[in-house]
Amino acid sequence: MSKGEATRGVILGEASRLARRIGLGGLTIGSLATQTGMSKSGLFAHFGSKESLQLQVLEHSTERFVDEVIRPAVKAPRGVPRVRDLFERWLEWDSVEGGCPLAAASFELDDQPGPVRDHLVRVQRDWADTLATVFTSGIGEGHFRPDTDPRQFAQDVLGVMLAFHLASRLLADPSAADRARRALDTLLAAAAD
Repeated sequence: MSKGEATRGVILGEASRLARRIGLGGLTIGSLATQTGMSKSGLFAHFGSKESLQLQVLEHSTERFVDEVIRPAVKAPRGVPRVRDLFERWLEWDSVEGGCPLAAASFELDDQPGPVRDHLVRVQRDWADTLATVFTSGIGEGHFRPDTDPRQFAQDVLGVMLAFHLASRLLADPSAADRARRALDTLLAAAAD
């Protein structure tokens, strides 16, 4: 890795942390310059525009999400253990300061057309596909009924995750994680009956 790539990685890490606190819309080259102590012109040379910065932060956050949530979880045994591991890793990911930047951006960008939203839509569709694929492998292992709909299961789990995000972040509900786990238990039991 070159020095420039290493510097860019450090900047994107800081930009991702900042975006978790102020949102993608609040993330500008100016706000990042203030946070990092770097010059606006130096950051502009790396990113070129606010939109490019936001896109690269989304890409960086997605890569971290895959490395911290998805890749480790797919090492768990197929079926219920893998679904639970994926869910627990996501809860942990969303429980850090600022929460899940991808969930937060989904609320922030849902009605804002443009390349940043389009990129986020692809990321969220990939996440839903991952959940459906993990569930499908559980059908193959005999953990879930063959007539269950993997897409419906994925949507239901996403609903639980977004409810957790809202309850834990906005409402500061100390029971949010326990409620989310109980909701997942209900979904798993319904798919196994």
